[in-house]
Amino acid sequence: MAEFTPSDLPFAYDPAATAAFARLRSEVGEEALHDTAAPVKAVVIGGGTGAPVSIRTLLSLEAEVSAVVAMADDGGSTGILREEAGALPPGDIRKCLAAMAADDSDPLTRAFKYRFSFARNHTLGNLMLSALEDATGSFPEAIAICGRLLGARGRVYPSTLEKVVLCAEACDGVFLGGQARACKSKTALHRAWLESDQPIRAYGPALDAIRQADLIVLGPGSLFTSIIPNLLVPGVIDAIRESHGVTMFVCSLADMQGETWGLSAKEHYEALVRHGMDGLVDYMLVHSPEPLRPARRLDRMAAALRRAPETLPMRSEQEASAIRSVRISYEDACAIQQSGPVVLVRNLVDQLRPTWHDPNALRDAMRTVVRLSRMRLRR
Repeated sequence: MAEFTPSDLPFAYDPAATAAFARLRSEVGEEALHDTAAPVKAVVIGGGTGAPVSIRTLLSLEAEVSAVVAMADDGGSTGILREEAGALPPGDIRKCLAAMAADDSDPLTRAFKYRFSFARNHTLGNLMLSALEDATGSFPEAIAICGRLLGARGRVYPSTLEKVVLCAEACDGVFLGGQARACKSKTALHRAWLESDQPIRAYGPALDAIRQADLIVLGPGSLFTSIIPNLLVPGVIDAIRESHGVTMFVCSLADMQGETWGLSAKEHYEALVRHGMDGLVDYMLVHSPEPLRPARRLDRMAAALRRAPETLPMRSEQEASAIRSVRISYEDACAIQQSGPVVLVRNLVDQLRPTWHDPNALRDAMRTVVRLSRMRLRR
């Protein structure tokens, strides 16, 4: 009998970085945020595999969670449905709905995440969302129906209902069209923008959710292809500015994609600033395995020599599969704080999966931000 690998199986369970977060629901106990009568209203802005991580963490703290999701994905199953069926991109919406599902062990929830190798690697959730979009004539209604089927413990909103294309310029001047191409850039990206045949308008309920939020969480996730595409939709930055809550940026742990290849945590923050977030980030959560300390003079000189001459880091084929931590130094943390955000440095990595956040460490950090924000709002 032939031997099958997981990718050969006709019904493969779509893996997710939130798997380790499922157990948090049974561990909440007194760690939930019960120090006020009303639950915290939290909005996660992002997409990809990162937004579900924040969703699961906030749900474990019994927050009232919504997600605003990027509509720029054009790869894999989503890309096929966009190109051949004219559908809006369902993939990142599906991941957020699955993260909000009431019961991970429910057969429908599990089936929703099934990926079919014999059907161009589509997931059932993607097909359901696209079919319901066609049947109802409304993508938000398709999302709402799937949310009810899964018993979703929150709302998921597309940032826009326009058919947008993400474009980007890399640091070496190369222009890239499409999210799938941009995330695989050979050098880090410098800027991104959206293009569409129609004027790009934000989805109203998504803006309302942002304005009403106590806590707005950006990330974790791909900076230029999951987080920033939401900020490029007209009205989203204004809604963040109008919110009475605080904004937290969860910086990625490690770099495995070309779009941020070689960028430090400070450069991640500077990219947000270039795309409209100047003065709007209140807290930035950064991973470091050790406490940060000021560099000695010789260490600073050595670091300066390592960065000269000015060259752009290029990814080789071997490096493309390597795990490279996002750097943070004491001096960079101070520079970020001087521009406004409070930098929270924690050891956040999951010891078994070095590109994933440790569930308990991330939850502790988010609980700290919520409590700090409440103290600020009470003043």
